[in-house]
Amino acid sequence: MKAVVVKNTGAPDVMEIGHAPEPVPGARQVVVSLHAAGVNPVDTYIRAGVEGYSPRLPFTPGYDGAGIVESVGKGVSRIAVGDRVYVAGTVTGTYAEQTLAMDNQVYPLPEGVSFEQGAGVGVPYTTAHRALFGRGSARPGEVVLVHGGSGGVGVAAIQLARAAGLKVLATAGTDAGMDMMRALGADHVFNHNSPDYLQHVFGNSGEHGVDIVLEMLANVNLGRDLTVLARGGRVVVIGSRGSVKINPRDAMSRDAAIFGMSLMNLSDADHAAIHAALVAGLQNGSLSPVVSDTYALDAAADAHRAVMGSHHRGKIILKCRNS
Repeated sequence: MKAVVVKNTGAPDVMEIGHAPEPVPGARQVVVSLHAAGVNPVDTYIRAGVEGYSPRLPFTPGYDGAGIVESVGKGVSRIAVGDRVYVAGTVTGTYAEQTLAMDNQVYPLPEGVSFEQGAGVGVPYTTAHRALFGRGSARPGEVVLVHGGSGGVGVAAIQLARAAGLKVLATAGTDAGMDMMRALGADHVFNHNSPDYLQHVFGNSGEHGVDIVLEMLANVNLGRDLTVLARGGRVVVIGSRGSVKINPRDAMSRDAAIFGMSLMNLSDADHAAIHAALVAGLQNGSLSPVVSDTYALDAAADAHRAVMGSHHRGKIILKCRNS
């Protein structure tokens, strides 16, 4: 089968198109014939071998994908051959025509949700759900600020927060991104390139401040986030590309809390619970991944450059097969 192969970590061009053996499922394993794979920032960190990421070489990148179940191993009862599914984590990677996954990494993809959309569920929606509810303890009626609301995690967070009855404030860096967030149902949107945007955030929070901030770039924003929090407010750090200096008194005066999070710390039970909620949201239409750009497998390097850019909106997807 065709697959993207990384033999040495480095820049995007280390990804090559090669051939890998078609996977055979063992006990509690599933082979999925992939139509689409999701491209996530974490994929680029692993490919580059940056600090904290040391992949076993060679490997095929990708956590997320969607397609049709090709075969199942012993002990698999929840998933059957021919099912439409999305994959959230795999054994062999998703930048390929087929992938091998454990049965608890494979979930039903409702009719009406495209394979491209299904490939955009795993990392973004799991991250957003855990940040909002697992770490941020979001409650209906609270105010949430979603930084980078036009990206994959941001889109997921806006949809999840709206469905749960929160007031949603969101930021983006372009007019197109702001328009998209309005279309998603954000109550107020802001351009985070404007020097005074946080004043407007506070003014539209009900004057008591923001209850939860979902922070995608903590090294830039964390110190300022603390100044718009309500009493008892929480910042959930989803992403950071460096260190940051903060004034602890901004947290002390508000009884505020800063939470970190990583999907690697998610228990199997919590993983299953989150995806039960995500499948239900896909079924009832409250969750609908937004696909911005689709690339062929042999253009994976271009997809990696795009996902780390500042102007893409929604999800970037790889097309795993021609049909």
